[in-house]
Amino acid sequence: MTSFPAAFHHVALTVTDLDASRDWYRLLLGADPVLDEDVPALPGHHQGFHHTVFALPSGAVLALHAHRGTDSGARFDELRPGLDHIGFACADRAELSGLRTRLDELGIPHGGIADDALGHGLSFRDPDNVALEFWARRS
Repeated sequence: MTSFPAAFHHVALTVTDLDASRDWYRLLLGADPVLDEDVPALPGHHQGFHHTVFALPSGAVLALHAHRGTDSGARFDELRPGLDHIGFACADRAELSGLRTRLDELGIPHGGIADDALGHGLSFRDPDNVALEFWARRS
């Protein structure tokens, strides 16, 4: 029997303004995309789109997808079925403190570091209001 894969390979986010999102994630990640191209239609699968792909240090991939039919006025809402948020793993609370400073330097609003029974989180949002979090397990 084949076992379920242990790790995520990629997360793809539909964005309303690819240029704005590409620039925002480039600043956040401190890296340029490794791929930025049109993907032709694949009958029975999708109608074609543009994607911008960032390779994360963990080996995972974060992709931004721009579809022709996306409502440019729509914004992400975690209260609807689907994605709630994306959490990026951090080593410890000290790393979160450094990331809080980086978000401040980039002018990205955040909720500060919150502590709970499992760990420590630093929440913020991208240009489409997608909820993101840096998270470290409680030591």
